[in-house]
Amino acid sequence: MGMNITEKLIKNHLVSGEMTAGKEIAIKIDQTLTQDSTGTMAYLQFEAIGIPRVKTEKSVAYIDHNTLQTGFENADDHKYIQTVTSKHGIYFSKPGNGICHQVHLERFGKPGKTLLGSDSHTPTGGGIGMLAIGAGGLDVAVAMGGGAYYLAMPKVCRINLTGKLSPWVTAKDVILEVLKRLSVKGGVGKVMEYAGEGVKTLSVPQRATITNMGAELGATTSVFPSDEVTKAFLDAQGRGEDWIELCADADATYDEEVTIALDEIVPLVACPHSPDNIKNVKDIQGLKVDQVAIGSCTNSSYTDMMTVAALLKGKSVHPDVSLVIAPGSKQVMNMLAANGALADIISAGARILECGCGPCIGMGQAPATNAVSLRTVNRNFEGRSGTKSAQVYIVSPETAVASALAGVVTDPHGLGDAPLVSMPEHFMVNDNLIIAPAPEGEDVKVVRGPNIQPFPKNTKVPKEIKGSSLIKVDDNITTDHIMPSNAKLLPFRSNVPYLADYCLTPCDAEFPARAKKAGGGFIIAGQNYGQGSSREHAALAPLQLGVKGVIAKSFARIHMANLINNGILPLVFVNEWDYDSIQLGDELVIKYAADQIKGAVKGQEVMVTCLRTGKDFATRLNISARQADILLAGGLLNYTKEGK
Repeated sequence: MGMNITEKLIKNHLVSGEMTAGKEIAIKIDQTLTQDSTGTMAYLQFEAIGIPRVKTEKSVAYIDHNTLQTGFENADDHKYIQTVTSKHGIYFSKPGNGICHQVHLERFGKPGKTLLGSDSHTPTGGGIGMLAIGAGGLDVAVAMGGGAYYLAMPKVCRINLTGKLSPWVTAKDVILEVLKRLSVKGGVGKVMEYAGEGVKTLSVPQRATITNMGAELGATTSVFPSDEVTKAFLDAQGRGEDWIELCADADATYDEEVTIALDEIVPLVACPHSPDNIKNVKDIQGLKVDQVAIGSCTNSSYTDMMTVAALLKGKSVHPDVSLVIAPGSKQVMNMLAANGALADIISAGARILECGCGPCIGMGQAPATNAVSLRTVNRNFEGRSGTKSAQVYIVSPETAVASALAGVVTDPHGLGDAPLVSMPEHFMVNDNLIIAPAPEGEDVKVVRGPNIQPFPKNTKVPKEIKGSSLIKVDDNITTDHIMPSNAKLLPFRSNVPYLADYCLTPCDAEFPARAKKAGGGFIIAGQNYGQGSSREHAALAPLQLGVKGVIAKSFARIHMANLINNGILPLVFVNEWDYDSIQLGDELVIKYAADQIKGAVKGQEVMVTCLRTGKDFATRLNISARQADILLAGGLLNYTKEGK
């Protein structure tokens, strides 16, 4: 029987386990990436493991999130990352060089390789045929040290693309159509593998937009074939030798299949406050717009920006609209400046931001109170923009420009003929903002600023785990709820004690104080708890506050793994109605905790006692034998240092 692309990639990197959906497997990691919001912690953890030099083929540290330097904290973190990576054999992409996913696609990604990144949008690399997975920083630290990455063998969903996109319809509309059909939970436990005749009509930047936002489906990753289109992209980057062909066998099988006719898609928009709240742009046409932001790791490529420049040329942004544009990399910015397109953008009245994440993560350009902000980003969670009352809509660059010019939401078809923007035969290659590590053996002093504080560490599981119900939250709580990442808090990513005072405050401002007073306890949650970012701080901050377990109706994949890695129990209600019976402040006890954790590996239920009612309720702990050992050790760091 033939194999699909996902199976080929996994088989070529399989270290242990059997390739049966749901079974735990371990894969070898070829490349890693970090960004500064998660990287500081990842390198502190790598240092704690004690391995002198990374063992991957290529590891790169990017500075793209915390580039606003309004105090010493961000600059200190950058200096720490630059020195610690130099010492340990990791390449360093300086501030201003661009967004990790855009730069990695341009300069380092290779078809057929595995990539593990401490950012949930690492699957962008699937656009060139990589098995690219987002994970917590500790998983990345272990991978840098040569350790395998463990995950449940995913199901593979074939997304069959037919036809080709009509004018004014974009790759952004394709992934919004997928989200419309499958929802933010539709990809959990799956890899989305794109196939069909429509694939060859999509450029690498278009493919990367689609794989990037596969993260919003909750998917393990997304992947495209590596074909002649991929080869042309790598050739243009001067990296033709990195290309290999990668495609599914003719008789490959899949667990699921979805067919999307590219020529039937229309311009779409994700309305507040979820990437799967999809409508046709025409359905909300005429809505007054206050701000438009174009950029992010989803839509900041050279072709995206050239399209924007062509649409803005000779025109002016509506007087009531603030238009901000952030090219995805120095390469893109350089090329725009050299060919005159940047002048067209500036002349139209756009504000040019540096090459970084910026508005997407609330790091600057927060909208006005109650403002409508159209953005080409990948997430529009409430408050993520930096303004809780803002209404953020996700659109394509074409819809964004049409709306910025009109001052209201506008279908781009009204702009006339779509501009013809082609991929360049040669990209401008200038890697002077990428710093190679020091030669092995060279003495490098690691510089640590005062904002870099020790991270919390868990201890071995006690005989019984007990604590109060500290907070009760609803469905689809995101990592932005658990650990807000606005411009005021992002500079403290290396200071978990400080950040902990803001943990879950968007849900309940009293939670941190209550947790400290109680000496820790449990979080009670609904469906899909922890969706969104890979940020490990969403587990570290609760650990700092003494959280021992989260009892939820279901979990998002990366966050569940991060909880386990930090020794926090991710328990799932067997009977969802038990969620309703738990009150704030209830004392909960897990007796014979170690025995129950071991039993969970065999499918046994973990019983939790509510002292107020005197009743037990059943939970599931969906873990492998290895994950049980991690929990018993008090987290992955302890487990790794024990040499297991």
